[in-house]
Amino acid sequence: MNVFDPVRYKETTCQQWQSAAKAWNDWSPLLRRWLGPATEILIEMSQIGPGSRVLIVAAGAGDETLQIAERVGPTGYVLATDISSNILDHAAENARRAGFTHVEARVMDGENLEVPEASFDAVISRVGLIYFPDQQKALAGMRRALRVGGRIGAIVYGTAENNRFFSVPVSIIRRRANLPPPLPGQPGPFSLGGPGILTDEIRRAGFHDVEALLVAAPVCTPNAADCVRFERESFGALHQMLSGLDDAGREEAWQEIEQALRAFDTASGFEGPCEMVVACGTK
Repeated sequence: MNVFDPVRYKETTCQQWQSAAKAWNDWSPLLRRWLGPATEILIEMSQIGPGSRVLIVAAGAGDETLQIAERVGPTGYVLATDISSNILDHAAENARRAGFTHVEARVMDGENLEVPEASFDAVISRVGLIYFPDQQKALAGMRRALRVGGRIGAIVYGTAENNRFFSVPVSIIRRRANLPPPLPGQPGPFSLGGPGILTDEIRRAGFHDVEALLVAAPVCTPNAADCVRFERESFGALHQMLSGLDDAGREEAWQEIEQALRAFDTASGFEGPCEMVVACGTK
């Protein structure tokens, strides 16, 4: 019987990001164009402003950290956390280069947030909560970190149908690698994307005034080949799915993915369908 092992999953996830850290950081300009507008909406919904103390869970290489650090200003404080030390090294260096002395980076498991209780005005996670095996445990830790009246904010992918830039590669790899469908409750890119799922989870964790918006966030590159290069270099989840294939099998899978994604090439460039759910709640 196929049984999900959360411990092994987290170990593998950490290894993925340790390996993909540099590539993810190198793609920061694309990440800002792609996710920056949704992040601005998240900042507004989370009521982050000058002087705010903000905890970022699964911060990655720190692109959203820079956006938030700019918003809170030197009187605020931003703690960027991630399970991968390699990727946080980039986050810390990027903040240093930007002159943000009010940013700290600390390796931390998002399901075990070792921060003082009620010490933050906002806790956010951009495309991170979906990959936690125990999402309620993660949300409980975020709630504990917030002061009363503080806001939680999260960005997740919507449905697979509305995120074909990602779901098309996933489906091709799943078929070629003969992988079973995800188990119920298993984390993954679309685990919180269905209507009302994310807001229900946030309410179940004890938050009120929960709200959500759907935000179109197409992935725009010169052509499908560039999108495939982005995913091939920096999407660790796809590499994990491909691990059961030999070199030739992996190469054939990427070729099929590029062929399929060419359906989204336009006269002005590639526009990969992507829709994000942006949600917030109050402690």
